[in-house]
Order: sequence, then C-alpha cells, then structure tokens
Amino acid sequence: MTDIPQDHPRYESLLAREKVAAGVKMGITSIQGLIAQGRGESFDYLIGERSTESALNAERAAAAALLLAKNPVISVNGNVAALAPEKVVSLADITDAKIEVNLFHRTETRVHLIIEQLKANGASEVLGKNPDASLELSHARRLVESRGIYSADVVLVPLEDGDRCEKLVEMGKTVITIDLNPLSRTSRTATISIVDNLTRALENMTELAREMKKERKEELVKLITTYENKKALSGAISEIQEHLKTLSAEIEY
Repeated sequence: MTDIPQDHPRYESLLAREKVAAGVKMGITSIQGLIAQGRGESFDYLIGERSTESALNAERAAAAALLLAKNPVISVNGNVAALAPEKVVSLADITDAKIEVNLFHRTETRVHLIIEQLKANGASEVLGKNPDASLELSHARRLVESRGIYSADVVLVPLEDGDRCEKLVEMGKTVITIDLNPLSRTSRTATISIVDNLTRALENMTELAREMKKERKEELVKLITTYENKKALSGAISEIQEHLKTLSAEIEY
C-alpha cells in the first residue's frame, strides 16, 4: 500500500481506500467494491466522520443482541475482509459469534482468500467454504452454511445487499447492519441499523460488548426491547441535517 503520513488530515479515509484497493489486487475484494467504498465515504462526510449519538445507541443495542444470541453469526464480504479483518475477529471473540464468508460476486478462490485473510488475523474457524443450505434468492448470496447464517438467530451483515437483508428478516432473524446510508433499503429493513463507518462501528461494538458482559441479562434485554430502529434512522438523518447546517454556517460570508 502507498505510505500515507499519519498527520495527513485525510489519513483514515485514504487508508481505507488503500486497503480496499489492496484487497482488489489480492483477489479478496471485487472491483465493484471500490464503488461501494466511495459511496460509503460520501455519506461519512455527511455525518461528520464520527460515531453519532444515534449510531452509538444502535451499536449498544447490537452488542446486547449479539451477547444474548444463541447462535450469533458475523457475515463477511470482500470489503469487510479488506478493511477490518482483525476487528471482525475481535468482535466475534468477545461475543462468541461464528464468522461466515458470504459473497455476491462469489468464486471459490475469493472465498478461500478471505478465509485465509481472517485466519491470518486470528480467526480459528471461518464458515462459508462448504455451503449446504440456501436462502430464497436468485444470486450467490443465497449460499450459506446450515450451522452458520441459515440457523443463526442474530446475524451481523455489514455492508449488506438489501434483498438478503430482507430475506433474513423474513426468516425471523435479528439482523444488524452497518450502513452509512440511512436511506438505503438495507437500513430501512434491518432490525438494528448502524449508520456509521465500518471500522468505528466494529471497534465501538467490541468495546461495548466487553463492558456489557458484566451486566445482568435483564439489562441487556431492556436495551433491545426499548430500541426503535425507525427512531434511530430518523435521528441519523437529523444528525446529517445538523452537521450540514453547521458547515453552512462556517462558510457563510
């Protein structure tokens, strides 16, 4: 990757771009993933490149859901594997979640490379190589493992396709998404929608889960039952509006 000076004002954003580009060269990320990264980055500008109050509330509910789950699973695609493999592994470890590779542009080579990338970052087991179950979808994201995504009660699907999110919700699963666009079909369909940058969200959820493991089960249940996803999305849109108003005021003359 290009050597980016850490004092560069766009350091984090440029680093993420480099990671996705490197993922393409490694065969982990599809070329379409570059477009998805750019789209997400534009929304990150709008929220001020920070974890907002609504995002933190969603991340808190998501951490509680993963901790209470009987069979939690974190779904990983090429962009996630390129951007934050070590953070996926950390969250999986603290929540006892399984990790499963699931791809829209699926090839056996890409699946293998992503599994190796996750194992190189500390994962002991990664599902997805031998799918033995199918979701009611017409593309490769339908291919899942029965002991993983198919039987999961809670699924974290960062950087997700809307149609699979809808299908998983229809199956009765608690679906957690990380999507910087609060207007996307994924965000509007999921059980818990986190409007935040992938790296920040995974870091926040891991730290929250570590703290919340000490709390009583009743407190975690309360977090989930009082969480309202529509309210969270409305809050995210309001936060974008307020941030734009602030920027507008700063450039007025």
